[in-house]
Amino acid sequence: MKIIKNEKLINRNAKIGQITSLSSLLILGGGMYISFQKPEYFTLSVGALLVGFILSQVGIYFGNRWGRSPRPDELLDQGLKGMPGDYTLYHYASPVPNLLVGPAGIWLLLPFHQHGTIIYDGKKWKSKSGGFTQSYMKIFGQENMSRPDLDAAAFADKLKKALIKQIPEEQIPPIQAALVFTSKTAEVEADNAPVPTMHLKKLKPFMRQQAKEASITTKEIKAVTDALKSD
Repeated sequence: MKIIKNEKLINRNAKIGQITSLSSLLILGGGMYISFQKPEYFTLSVGALLVGFILSQVGIYFGNRWGRSPRPDELLDQGLKGMPGDYTLYHYASPVPNLLVGPAGIWLLLPFHQHGTIIYDGKKWKSKSGGFTQSYMKIFGQENMSRPDLDAAAFADKLKKALIKQIPEEQIPPIQAALVFTSKTAEVEADNAPVPTMHLKKLKPFMRQQAKEASITTKEIKAVTDALKSD
């Protein structure tokens, strides 16, 4: 399997996470100092605390996605390790964040790091977590995933529009999506979900099964990978 990554973007976003996290600590510290030492500037301290909190959330988002190893793209690499050479895995090097192209078809991969049990209740995805630590992580440091199907549809539309510039629309194979949960503590119980939803350890067996059922041809795979080179 070939892996293509936009290392420049990954490194840039990791630095953004570091800078925003450090900035949030400084601003939060300043806000706390003002609130205790300069109570007459209460409005300023509240504003600093609010800005610091927002920056901390930005820092957590960028840190989890790009600054902490193993990153989501690295976990996907591990989960798909050993796939044949006619597969190409793109990370931030195509119109969508994570894309797998090969005999299984064209697959958008949406990684999540939720803990606990992942379920689909007929309308949206939820994570059922237990204990203080998992409850805390549910509020802080985890991405919202209530409607990832809408994200998948938006990514699919974006990718299709990019491919149409290089390939006639009728020749573009179906674009599919899979939700992949990467936490070791996650348990996935979402067989009824409208978008394939699975734990990382089941991703490779799933793609191998899809390859047995897919109708994509070698010519179509080459056309897509060539189009992504030109994009």
